[in-house]
Amino acid sequence: MVNDQLEHAVRSFVNLLVELNYSDAVSHCSDSRLSGEDLEKVIRDYGRTLIEPPAHAYKDLDAIAVTGVAIATWSVVAPLWTSEEGLSDLSLELTARQNENTWIIQLDDLHVL
Repeated sequence: MVNDQLEHAVRSFVNLLVELNYSDAVSHCSDSRLSGEDLEKVIRDYGRTLIEPPAHAYKDLDAIAVTGVAIATWSVVAPLWTSEEGLSDLSLELTARQNENTWIIQLDDLHVL
């Protein structure tokens, strides 16, 4: 079950992408397999304008608990929406680790499904 804090952490990250703050998004991650330039290129090549997803988009967040780890960790696929198509075919993949009452985000990938 996804808690409100994880939902908020993912929403905050997605909003940085919507605001075109790619380097800020990467800098807010504990680790990233992509650079800010990589994020910008994927979104530019996709050819559509990211918008903030509706609130309901996070209610069924695709988050799977990672087993066999000491710290609560989730593999997350976050919804991305565009003004042209609504729910997009872009897949934002993150790893989230719980550290007391905060979540540490790792950027794993951003690609077209």
